Amino acid sequence: MKVNIITIGNSKGIRIPKVLLEQCRIHNRVDLIADGRKLIIKPLKEDPREGWVEEFQTMAKNQDDKLVIDDAIDLDDGGWDW
Repeated sequence: MKVNIITIGNSKGIRIPKVLLEQCRIHNRVDLIADGRKLIIKPLKEDPREGWVEEFQTMAKNQDDKLVIDDAIDLDDGGWDW
């Protein structure tokens, strides 16, 4: 789809048709990424932790939820740079 670049104050912008916003589930905020000579517009998740419960359940089911660092580690033992 071709759209025109429009002036918005001292900036430039584009009008994104409602049908595309709905299709991409874009509501209020987006993540704008420059990738070479491309602009990528991605919707921001409304809930950043969306899907975590299901992911943790899958990890537990696959026994992939092991600790990376032992809980019993003594952080006051020295040798740690904070």
